[in-house]
Amino acid sequence: MRRILLIVGALVIAAGLLWPWLSRLPLGRLPGDFVVERPGLRVYLPLTTSILVSILLTLLIRLFRR
Repeated sequence: MRRILLIVGALVIAAGLLWPWLSRLPLGRLPGDFVVERPGLRVYLPLTTSILVSILLTLLIRLFRR
């Protein structure tokens, strides 16, 4: 468990340091990410981005478990 927490912490730090470049990626603006805008209300549903991140995390976890 300690090892997993260290890896997750290192990934969070790396993402924070790389944020200026990561924010330029089209994640969050993919086809299938829905935005509902009404007066006084904005709802964002990142469906496609969530599926893509889930697939990538699944592949990374399977890679590290071997």
